[in-house]
Amino acid sequence: MAVLCAVFGAVLALGQAVVVRHRAAGGADLAALAAAAHWEEGGAAACTRAGWVAAAQGVRLVRCTIVGETSDVTAASGRGPFTAEARARAGPAGPVPSGSVPSGSVPRGPVPGGPVGEAPAPGMPGPEAPVPGGPESEAAPVR
Repeated sequence: MAVLCAVFGAVLALGQAVVVRHRAAGGADLAALAAAAHWEEGGAAACTRAGWVAAAQGVRLVRCTIVGETSDVTAASGRGPFTAEARARAGPAGPVPSGSVPSGSVPRGPVPGGPVGEAPAPGMPGPEAPVPGGPESEAAPVR
């Protein structure tokens, strides 16, 4: 019975650690996006906004840095032995220099003939392809 209780306690502790880590990562991601969205207001204002978002997510903002349009944020969640920190960066996607994309990866940047965004994965329909069986499958694609 004691071994079963010890195993159960270990599983619960592991589950708590995973939850805390995910909370820290989600809070850091959202805080970095908030800071990057307000970079033009200055570093202090952008980091204040990141702090508000982090607090709303139930995490603590540990570090916030704004370099140009890119934010670099570290957030922490949990207490005691169940403390986790996560780092996130957000900013505009820059153009990919030709020849710097490893083979097998999908370059990010403007989609040919479509809005700025991520290129479709190989084998996936592009933004102009109609959805098979959809209402516009017989008509011209909508832009």
